[in-house]
Amino acid sequence: MKLPPDDPTTSSFTGYTREHWLAAADALLEAVVPYAAPGFAQIRLPGPASASGPVLDGLEGFARTFLLAAFRGRDDLLERYARGLDTGTDPNSPYAWPAITDNSQQIVEAASVALALHESGLYTHLSPAVQERVAGWLGGISGKRAWPCNWVLFKVIVQQFLANVGAPHRPDEIEEALAQVEGWYVGDGWYNDGDGQNYDYYCGWAMHLYTLWYTRMSGAPADVYRERLRAFLAGYQHFFGSDGAPVHQGRSLTYRFAAATPLWLGEIFDATPLSPGTTRRLASGTLRHFLDRGAVGPDGLLSLGWHGPYLPVTQPYSGPGSPYWASKGFLGLLLPADHPVWTAAEEPAPVDTADQVVALPAPGWLLHSTRRDGIVRLLNHGSDRLPQPPAPIHDDPHYARLAYATHAAPVVDGPGPWTPRRAPEPTGTTAAAEAADVGAIDNRVTVIAPDGTASRRGRIQRIAVTDRFAASRATDDALPATVESASIVYGPHEIRVHRVTAPAGHTVREGGYAVPGDGPATAITPLHGWLRTGVSTADTAFGPDARTPYLETDHPGGTMLLAGVVTLGHGTLTCDLRADADGCAITFPDGERVEIRLGDHPRYTRQAPDGTTVTWEPA
Repeated sequence: MKLPPDDPTTSSFTGYTREHWLAAADALLEAVVPYAAPGFAQIRLPGPASASGPVLDGLEGFARTFLLAAFRGRDDLLERYARGLDTGTDPNSPYAWPAITDNSQQIVEAASVALALHESGLYTHLSPAVQERVAGWLGGISGKRAWPCNWVLFKVIVQQFLANVGAPHRPDEIEEALAQVEGWYVGDGWYNDGDGQNYDYYCGWAMHLYTLWYTRMSGAPADVYRERLRAFLAGYQHFFGSDGAPVHQGRSLTYRFAAATPLWLGEIFDATPLSPGTTRRLASGTLRHFLDRGAVGPDGLLSLGWHGPYLPVTQPYSGPGSPYWASKGFLGLLLPADHPVWTAAEEPAPVDTADQVVALPAPGWLLHSTRRDGIVRLLNHGSDRLPQPPAPIHDDPHYARLAYATHAAPVVDGPGPWTPRRAPEPTGTTAAAEAADVGAIDNRVTVIAPDGTASRRGRIQRIAVTDRFAASRATDDALPATVESASIVYGPHEIRVHRVTAPAGHTVREGGYAVPGDGPATAITPLHGWLRTGVSTADTAFGPDARTPYLETDHPGGTMLLAGVVTLGHGTLTCDLRADADGCAITFPDGERVEIRLGDHPRYTRQAPDGTTVTWEPA
């Protein structure tokens, strides 16, 4: 991809300006042209088809790049999409779009088409006959069921567009969907993506985007949504490493720099606590992070993957056009060239200025970052993305881990040619543990029965997220075992404390971060109760042969306490730890002291070197 020279004067952190964003948008749009079907209604990109099949993958390629063209705003680009709208809604065309049905991919793409039509103004330039067909196809969304998650907002955008152009529409469906979304708001700017504990990037690039865009399209009051976005961005700014990487957590990670969407949204709606210079530094840093690391291949296309192609980060709904949801990351191009977000000098991100610890009780996360290496780590005590009972429990590697980071990715188990797991290299591992199919080891605590049955984290039961402390409980019906886990942050280190209740003869294993050889240092150091160490090797989205250090011990039966130090990045930690079956007291090198209790009476106390004390216990 050919981009302008860096501008170190106004963009001292990233080098990127508005001209870089324009050039990137143009290059991405030109690269897909050879894959357009006759009439431009479908863009059938190379790669494995999604579960929806190649026709809907072609619609996805059209709709998502149409969104980028609308933000770019060049007439010659929009002419292509005008032809596509004509062809795609022509029932006599072999490339006509399938009608919208219940819970179908067409619902997703209809929202992109409607949003792009609204922002580009292209609808008014279509002939009356094409307008009627486009409105008719979009109107097929009325009365159709949408999955009870961010999908209900796709219907809001389409119905509001239909209202704006005077086409038949359903105001009741807008009201119903917005009421559902209201029920998923949990505070501090965070939405749950449906029922359960579903927290990820969809909060920003879907829930906030579509609720606010509805107000832009309808003229409805936006104050509530604006204040929620402002609160969200106060925490979200901490998700980005100094190299622009967003924390690698959640589904649809192949959308990459769509992570910048809510940053631009805050500027567009005057709903951000960030300065314009910080907004651009974060957004441009994310775009540059992926462009510099192979997200766009030699053919100019976005691949299914993270940096380069890597199928284990995808989901069954992912097809070759899916990565172009990244178009949302170009939302800032709707802001004129003289807007302060484009003219102000870049200002530092939080990770650029000092070490940070940020408690986010709404999603159940504790973030900590270090200025020296620019790494952000997310400690997870609240998001599991499990369906409501009685649905079976499973461990999604992008939701169920104890921790995620900007510089490491989870090992993804699964069948197929890309299965990444290879055998661990243990020191003194028990025969039962060696025989167990425990799957990936990284950032997991696994209880292994004598017959090899291995526990899963399952549904996360929150205990606390506050100050530098987070804790949760997990059980698995497959084993008579309960694991309570606590995280205490100290610089780049996480002290993990586990209160494990299990029968005698079981084995307990815990892993640190999985990191390839060219990544930061990864370590897990025993503090209390662990007997053995080992290393497991697997591929991750960050590269092959990532090594995961782990600890292991034998469970004597009843309840035991385990503690260790997990480090991603520089430095080692020596501390004094005194433990019993329900908790421990830790004294750090600078004199800071932390006491935690788990079990029936959880409690956390931190006394700083200056005597300041922070205490938490259940209300």
